[in-house]
Amino acid sequence: MKLAETVTFGGSGLDRAAHLRGNPDELAALAAAADARCLPIWRGKPLFAGENPQAGWLEPGHALFADADEQSIFLGFDGGAPCFARDISDWEPEDLPDTLGAFFDPSEQRHPALDPDQRFGELRGVMSRLTPRDAELTATAKAILGWHQSHGYCARCGEKTVITMSGWQRECPACKAHHFPRTDPVVIMLITRGNEVLMGRSHPWPEGMYSLLAGFVEPGETIEAAVRRETFEETGVRVGEVGYLSSQPWPFPASLMIGCHGLAESHEITIDPAEIEDAKWVSREKMMAAMAGEDETLKPARRGSIAHFLIRHWLADRLD
Repeated sequence: MKLAETVTFGGSGLDRAAHLRGNPDELAALAAAADARCLPIWRGKPLFAGENPQAGWLEPGHALFADADEQSIFLGFDGGAPCFARDISDWEPEDLPDTLGAFFDPSEQRHPALDPDQRFGELRGVMSRLTPRDAELTATAKAILGWHQSHGYCARCGEKTVITMSGWQRECPACKAHHFPRTDPVVIMLITRGNEVLMGRSHPWPEGMYSLLAGFVEPGETIEAAVRRETFEETGVRVGEVGYLSSQPWPFPASLMIGCHGLAESHEITIDPAEIEDAKWVSREKMMAAMAGEDETLKPARRGSIAHFLIRHWLADRLD
């Protein structure tokens, strides 16, 4: 496996068994199998279990799924065991925190039908601690169920759509239109000039947190052009040579982060305040100190993100 594929949420070799998605009888039999398991998601939060959090798999017939309003989604096989996911966002806990829906929600929700060590939590907080397989399965579940939550009606005629192909498609019963899960391509750029890397921060981020610049790829645009355009729009820095490094599924809500290395051709920064709050060049030495937690003025991207992954391997001269 290439080093680039070891990024969080990728590279576990999940068998998605897409050929089974159109076979409801076989999938029903798989869901009834003794080793079948299902991951519940509540308002974007997966279920986790244990002191060292792992995905909180349940049997598909668990009482918790009485709160589900749509059928389960088939994710694939893990070591021969069929894996599903199901949304239970209709469940109403006794107390809802003010942080729900924030950039990072530290709250946890415990369902009365579950054990005390099982709770719904923010994936960002545990993503780097999951096994590669659980990380890929959880990211897939969160992204696909998030798409179902926001795409329940036909974009052509407005009718409520229904799940088909075991969750990998929605169909309109009125106009017969087919709708497929959306993945948004996003470039994330390691822009360097000599011994420095270009870092920026968005307005809602925690104080002191800086990361690599990123932006959505526009229709009709190449990845290389998107890297140059986004960097210039946000910071005024011009980029020349661009090369691909690595990619990461990013289920917040459903992006594919395309990591690239760009060589800056200018140094002066002029930020667009509508795009970002700040940007600056950071030396390799200062970034090493920040990654080691020894620089209080600079908080690097969260461990598990592709930004953290790319910066770490840049510092170690292992980008290729």
